[in-house]
Amino acid sequence: MSTGKRLVRYALDYKNLLIGGLLLLGVAVAADLMGPMIAKRIIDDHIAGATGGGIDFKPIAKLLAVFFGLAVVTAIFRYFQYLLLQKAANRIIQRMRNDLYEHIQTLPIRYFDNLPAGKVVARITNDTEAIRNLYVTVVSQFAISGMYMIGIFVALFYLDPKMGAITLFVLPILYIWMKMYRKFASKVNHVIRGKVSDMNAMINESINGMTIIQAFRREKQMDEEFSGLNDEHYRYQNKLLKVEAATSHNLVDVIRSLTFIFFIWYFGGASLSTESVISVGMLYAFVDYITRLFNPITGVVNQFAHLEHSLVAAERVFKLLDREGEPVCDEKIDRYRGDVRFENVWFAYKEEEYVLKELSFEAKQGETVALVGHTGSGKSSIMNLLFRFYDASKGKITIDGMDIGDMPRQTVRSHMGIVLQDPYLFSGTIESNVSLSDPRITREKVQQSLDAVGGERVLKHLPNGIDEEVVEKGSTLSSGQRQLISFARALAFDPAILILDEATSNIDTETEEIIQHAMDVLKKGRTTFIIAHRLSTIKNADRILVLDRGEIVESGSHDELLAEDGQYAQMYKLQAGTSSQSNSD
Repeated sequence: MSTGKRLVRYALDYKNLLIGGLLLLGVAVAADLMGPMIAKRIIDDHIAGATGGGIDFKPIAKLLAVFFGLAVVTAIFRYFQYLLLQKAANRIIQRMRNDLYEHIQTLPIRYFDNLPAGKVVARITNDTEAIRNLYVTVVSQFAISGMYMIGIFVALFYLDPKMGAITLFVLPILYIWMKMYRKFASKVNHVIRGKVSDMNAMINESINGMTIIQAFRREKQMDEEFSGLNDEHYRYQNKLLKVEAATSHNLVDVIRSLTFIFFIWYFGGASLSTESVISVGMLYAFVDYITRLFNPITGVVNQFAHLEHSLVAAERVFKLLDREGEPVCDEKIDRYRGDVRFENVWFAYKEEEYVLKELSFEAKQGETVALVGHTGSGKSSIMNLLFRFYDASKGKITIDGMDIGDMPRQTVRSHMGIVLQDPYLFSGTIESNVSLSDPRITREKVQQSLDAVGGERVLKHLPNGIDEEVVEKGSTLSSGQRQLISFARALAFDPAILILDEATSNIDTETEEIIQHAMDVLKKGRTTFIIAHRLSTIKNADRILVLDRGEIVESGSHDELLAEDGQYAQMYKLQAGTSSQSNSD
């Protein structure tokens, strides 16, 4: 479906507002365009046509009262027409933004791997704002201009059909100009919108990485890179500017001059003829209508640039909406027992570049399974598959015997919890970050979850307790505080399967002891997966899987693996030796 048709479909959702606005606009235009007709009658019947007895001001006063009344009617109807059309435009964009944001929630994680966050933000904010301009300004101006032009042409044909027909020459000129402009501007506007997205992406990345930029003194380099993008954006903007400056007002002025040439030629020739007499009122009315005709023409021509900007933005928005996603499913299932099984699982982020190879293992209800290995060995990829952030390339994963590939993603995750190495906190309070505003998580449950992980000891210095304000990413809290909030969040949802992804790697020893003590209680009845670089934190795991280049090379308990004196034993001795050296220093 074309971009234009899709925009129309959005508009039709609020057709009552649009139709109401257009009807009011029609009345306003009709009332406004009656003015020259009344002026013609005053001039011809009561001024130019007055006899020797003088001018009778009584009928003139009545006609002037009607003239003024029409002006008031025009103002009132234009006011309410404006409100209705603007309200419809705002509702359309409100709906489109909601659809876009809702659709983004359904896109797979893989999509965001290849698209910077700033570009996604640009689609939701900048591009939809450009489309809003289409409905608020462009469509409204086209509707107003269109009605005025129709009304003026009707009036001109009523006054003199032949002259009315002559003035129709402006319509093909406008159409040809619009087609030529769009042909040139479409390509340039695509580049301009792309550069805006690139700049948004760079700004977003720079803000998130400001600590690194300043620490490594890369401010000047980043400024130069941004200036390069901005300069290119400026060059393409200038290309459009030159075309618009050369054609918009100049085009209208040329058409206006040509129209008056036809007008003078036509009526000048008629006045020299003995067969017809041109009244002063007729001349006034024609001049007034022709003058009025070029106000809507100017309005239409000046909107060509905005129209093209909006259509390009709409193409980008619809391109994102056309990305295949999965609808959010609210299907409820019974709480898992927690038996997890990987059967000959292969996985690649890119085709044939496998990061997991023929992986098979089982975690039974209530067991704690630890995953260890060097960076890039595939530990986090296993968790990504279990959460169905990605799907396995080969093999299958089951929970309680159910293939998770046959279940909606949201259903798979309904009884799972996760604590990430770098916990993400949202703007709000500590309470809202634990409950995520889920009505099932009461304030009491939030407090109990924080108490269970030892949060009262770490958060006791905060003046507002669980009502303490949290800024984006929790940057005003310590890493230990952020981690405990993330831990409490997972526990508050009472997961059957708990995943701790490097959950103790960024916290101090005291906080780690708090979490380790809580974990001993909290793991009961839950299947727990732990990804850890600190091997000292997984001594009590029921089973430890040692990964190397996407394959399980060792499996067993802590003591069993130490007895094998293999890769795990070497890693453990190395860490123990480093720790001892650090302590002695």
